[in-house]
Amino acid sequence: THHAAAHGLRATVLAHATSADSPYGSADRVVGYPAVRYDPVGPTLPGYARAVLAHHLGAGPNPADQPGWRTLLDHPWLRREGACFVTLRRGDRLRGCIGTVDPYRALGADVAGNAIAAATRDHRFDPVTVDELPGLRVEVSVLSPRTPTTARDLRPGTDGVVLAGTGPDGRPRRATFLPQVWESLPDTGEFLAALRHKAGVVDGSGPWDGAGPEGDDDEDLSRFTVDAWEEDP
Repeated sequence: THHAAAHGLRATVLAHATSADSPYGSADRVVGYPAVRYDPVGPTLPGYARAVLAHHLGAGPNPADQPGWRTLLDHPWLRREGACFVTLRRGDRLRGCIGTVDPYRALGADVAGNAIAAATRDHRFDPVTVDELPGLRVEVSVLSPRTPTTARDLRPGTDGVVLAGTGPDGRPRRATFLPQVWESLPDTGEFLAALRHKAGVVDGSGPWDGAGPEGDDDEDLSRFTVDAWEEDP
C-alpha cells in the first residue's frame, strides 16, 4: 500500500474476509484476505484542474470544499512536492501553458496554481474567459526530476528539455519544452533552435546538426520525462 501511494495509486477495498468465514475455519486463529483495487490518481488531475479553473472564473464551487476533491488532495502522492505543467487547448490550438520545472510545493497545489496561471498569466494569450471554459481541453503533465544532458544524448519524443543560457543583455535566460513539442519539431536541431529562440539566448553556432559542437559553451541543457493525462476531446 505504501509503494502504491508513493507511485500515485489509490487503493479501494472492495471486500474483506477471514479464514474464520470458511465452513472449516476457526475464530481462534484467522488469516485476513482483502480484495483491493488500485486506481491511478493521474487521470483525475485534468478534471481537478478544470474544477479549480471553473471556481477561479466564478463558474463553479471551490473544489477544496468538495468531499471528493478533498479526499483526492489528501492522497500522499499529491501531498508531496512535485512539478507539473497545465496545458489548455481550444480545438487543435494552444490556449495557454504554464508549469513548474523544479518542485517547491505539494503536487496538488502545483496543479491548482498552474491551472490558474495557464488561463490568466500566459503572456502569449489573452486571459481565458468563463465563456471559453466549456470548449477548452485540459492536459496535466507531471515531471520527473531533471538531469543534466547534452544535445547528442537527447531522446526525441521522450525527453522534455530545459535550456539555460545568456541573453543579448548578458542576463541569464531559460526556456522549457515538454516532450509533446517533439510532435511538431521532430528534428533535434530544429527543436533546439526553437528552444533557443523561446529563451532569447545568444546563439552564435546555429542549429545543431548532430555532427559538430553540441551548443554554445555557455548553454546548459537538462532533461526530464513526463506522465501526461488529457481530457477526452
